[in-house]
Amino acid sequence: MSCDSSPKSPKAPRASKADRADELDANIRNFAPVARIMKNALPENAKIAKEAKECMQECVSEFISFITSEASEKCQQEKRKTVNGEDILFAMTSLGFENYAEALKVYLSKYREQQNQSNRDRVGMDSNPQWLNDAKPEPSAVGEFGQDGNGVEAGGDPNYIYASQPGHNGNAAEGY
Repeated sequence: MSCDSSPKSPKAPRASKADRADELDANIRNFAPVARIMKNALPENAKIAKEAKECMQECVSEFISFITSEASEKCQQEKRKTVNGEDILFAMTSLGFENYAEALKVYLSKYREQQNQSNRDRVGMDSNPQWLNDAKPEPSAVGEFGQDGNGVEAGGDPNYIYASQPGHNGNAAEGY
């Protein structure tokens, strides 16, 4: 028997079970990446129930919406239409996730440096003569966040993002 108790009407075709599931699960359709992260955080022999994966995906979707909404508000106040990485980091900091924002600031800087290097390499291969392709690129100047070319804040620890973070139980032996 169906959960839908509405009367059948020839004018309004009844939505199939799959259609209703698509509407309900629009934000949680693909939970494979989240399940992979969950599996990596647990001991090898641990199993994860489908409901736990779905619940975690719903939480992730809600968290992303929460942060993005705050970043979007900032963009609207500044009369901008595009949310960028700095807006997300600002939102995370203003909502109390400053520890994560600091780590992501380093990640964003390294990502941008890698993208810039890839673009320089691609342009260099297209427009430079062959003998210039062997030349080493010049070291980068101070980056966007007051960082040197290696993506580390001035005076910061170069292994910051890889060091164990307080309150994070990513270590397999910790908390299990």
